[in-house]
Amino acid sequence: MTQRRKTGDDRRAEIRRVALELFTVRGYEATSMREIAERLDITKAALYYHFDSKESIVRSLFEERLATLDALIEWAEAQPPSADRTARIAAGWFSLVVEGGLGFARFALANQAALRDLMPHKGGAGGLDRMQKVSALMADPGTPPLELLKIRMALMSANLAVMGSHDLNLTDEEIIRAAAETASLLAPGLASAIMPG
Repeated sequence: MTQRRKTGDDRRAEIRRVALELFTVRGYEATSMREIAERLDITKAALYYHFDSKESIVRSLFEERLATLDALIEWAEAQPPSADRTARIAAGWFSLVVEGGLGFARFALANQAALRDLMPHKGGAGGLDRMQKVSALMADPGTPPLELLKIRMALMSANLAVMGSHDLNLTDEEIIRAAAETASLLAPGLASAIMPG
């Protein structure tokens, strides 16, 4: 049986996955490029071929997620308002947050100070702008501000669940289900789109 050789994209994805795990467990500052290479069983030169620094790995992680979110927004803007569009936006948002478990959310929570320094233009206002845009696309025209707030709170439920579960012995699946249940209480129309199967 021949083993398929990894493509550059496969290798980059594997590097991002391993770096994310190490940054979350050990902390961004405490993790070195050498440790990432060792965990991957590759040379530092091979690692540097794909990413020239830890910062470039983090930027890649954010850019990938933001590109996915921007594609969701672009798709939604091209669709007429409907219950199906709202459900698909909610499902897209939730799947982005919980994709591959909650590793990215845990990473962001555990490394807030480093991320502020590394990504001043990517988080904060940019993330807030996108969340506002997504919530507006999910709401009917003329939706009262209080209902928009509930939609935004529902969107943030997975992030808040990661924060709230920090010292609890819960699986990712349990945390995701609790977040989905909370989101569906805040915005009942979203329940079918976000509740895990």
